[in-house]
Formats: sequence, C-alpha cells, structure tokens
Amino acid sequence: MVLRIGTRASKLALAQAQWVRERISAHYPDLQVKLVTVRTQGDRIRDKPLSTIGGKGLFVKEIEEALQKKDIDIAVHSLKDVPAELPDDLSIGAIPEREDPCDVLICRDTAPLEELPKGSRIGTSSLRRAAQLLHYRPDLEIVPLRGNVDTRIRKLHSLDMHAIIVAAAGLKRMGLAGHITHVFPADFMVPAIGQGALGLELRKEDQHTANMVMFLDHYPTRVAVEAERAFLKELKGGCQLPVACFGKLTGCTLSLDGMVADVRGERVVRDNVSGPPQEAKALGTALARRVLEAGARGILDEIYKR
Repeated sequence: MVLRIGTRASKLALAQAQWVRERISAHYPDLQVKLVTVRTQGDRIRDKPLSTIGGKGLFVKEIEEALQKKDIDIAVHSLKDVPAELPDDLSIGAIPEREDPCDVLICRDTAPLEELPKGSRIGTSSLRRAAQLLHYRPDLEIVPLRGNVDTRIRKLHSLDMHAIIVAAAGLKRMGLAGHITHVFPADFMVPAIGQGALGLELRKEDQHTANMVMFLDHYPTRVAVEAERAFLKELKGGCQLPVACFGKLTGCTLSLDGMVADVRGERVVRDNVSGPPQEAKALGTALARRVLEAGARGILDEIYKR
C-alpha cells in the first residue's frame, strides 16, 4: 500500500512533510509513504508582498486541487496559510502537537528591540507583525521581506536591515534556532492564526486515511486552533490581514486572545475570552464579535476599500 503526501517544495515545507512521513512510517512499517511536491501561486510570485497579491489560499489551493483529483492522499500545510473556510469536500483530519507559536527577532547585531536605533530597518512582509511592532515602536521602518527562512536570514545583511521578524516554529524545524536574538511573548505580539501548527488535510470521503492519521492528532492543539480559525472566519478575513489570535488550553480552560489593527499600528483592538474547550469554535466566534463591536469593523472596512 502507498500513501502519497502532498507538500510545497520549500525547505521548511519539505521538513514538515518529512516529519509527518517519518511518524506515519514508524506507525505503519509496511506502508510505503511518498512525498509529492506541488508548486503553489504563493511560490510562483516571489517579488511582491503577500498582502498585495490578494486572494486566499496562496500556498494551499493547488495542493488542495491535487487532493481533490486524488493525485495525493494527504496534504500537509502550515495551518497559518490555510483559509478559515475549506472546500466542501475536504477537512482537516489531524493537527499534530504545535511547535513554538511565537514570533522572534533576528538582529544583525545583538541589541534588544528597545535598544535598536531610531529608524532601524526591520524586515517582514506580515501586516500583522508590522502593525504590532509599529504600535510599540512607530519610529521603525518596515522593509518588505519574502523568501524561505534561510533566504530571509541572508537578506538581513544583503538588504542592510537591522533585524527581521520570523516565526520561531520555522527556525526550530529547520535547526536554525541559534539565530534567534529575541522571542516576542504571545501576550506582546499575538501570533498568526494557527502559527506553529500543522494541518493534515484529507478528502472527507476518505475515512480510511482519516482513521490512519488520527494518532497524530493533539487535542490541546486542535481546540486552540479551532478557536483561532473560528475567530478568523467570523471576521471574514484572509491570512494576510493585520489580524491575530492565539488560543491555549490550560487544564480545563481554553483562553483566547484576539487582535485587529490598522496597517500602521496606530489603532489596535484587542480582547480575550476563556471557557471550556468543548466550546472552542463558539469562543472564537464570540471573541471576533467583541473586537468587531469595539472598533475592528471600521478598521477592516478601511483595509478592504484599499
């Protein structure tokens, strides 16, 4: 029997898919597990910030199409790239335990954020990261930055930047955690929806594969991510908006922190809720409605008009 795992061809995506492959192979020694690479729209367009390209699912659409055509059996995604609404015939069959969800700073020198000179150039193409950073340090200059993790680290020097912001999870999965200068706690810079988590997407009709990969599902991660994605869905937002949400299950309580900001970080609307994990999606929806009423609706309307 052969199981085909679909993935992007970037080094990080391949590392993530290989992680899944190794665990499935160890669990089913007689199963042949293959990786199938798929090039997505987000991979093809490399010279523009993601926020200017538009649309949803820039890094998943073509992989989902391969799944629907049965060219692959499982799609492995970074959940932060996956739109809140999936195609009707697909579902997230398993969400493994989350890697570090925080954002981190990699500085050219070792100076902490507070000591960076006025006007320092900080590389990121994430509106969410830029808005939260500018809210704290409006004097900084944001430089658009795209590329694989190792490419971004190289650009730190070649583009004369003082620092870049990336996800801790990607660095750790690539064995590059030694480059981290500073970790932004989640209560300072709210992570992206699903950041640090992987999603194994399947065809709904394929119950056999769903049963096979269920051993990889991590309940605390699943309920946290389900709440975060419900927050995003209620906002009707895409992955490239200055929107953030982070859930964490502690004991029997799921806590959820959500944020919406304008692109300059001048207006930030933030709130939190908590409740039982069985109500994860309802908590995410409730939190979204609270931030919308508190001013986020006006912020998002202005962004959409642009």
